[in-house]
Amino acid sequence: VQLGESGGGLVQPGGSLRLSCAASGFTFSWYAMSWYRQAPGKERELVAAISRGGSSTDYADSVKGRFTISRDNARNTVYLQMNSLKPDDTAVYYCSASRNWANRNAPEYWGQGTPVTVSS
Repeated sequence: VQLGESGGGLVQPGGSLRLSCAASGFTFSWYAMSWYRQAPGKERELVAAISRGGSSTDYADSVKGRFTISRDNARNTVYLQMNSLKPDDTAVYYCSASRNWANRNAPEYWGQGTPVTVSS
């Protein structure tokens, strides 16, 4: 199983980034997918999740209205569009996979993470 994140980097406050996560080694369409983040000195937190078919999504209150999660099951890829970025969004962002939507806060598989820094 591999989850490979990309798209992180340095961006100014108010800017945008699009993260991608390419999955392999499992049946992607059978899994709910999530993005987590971990800031320095803080616990890892769930940022956004999307169900197997994409009909259900879930967001942390801190990113609602700014971040959008989506998936392309034909490409085995999940995305996180991040707009109106704030310095508090600075963290390492991780892609994860959960066999069941109800267990999206306890994923079976994790990626290695991609760093996002929001700073002027």
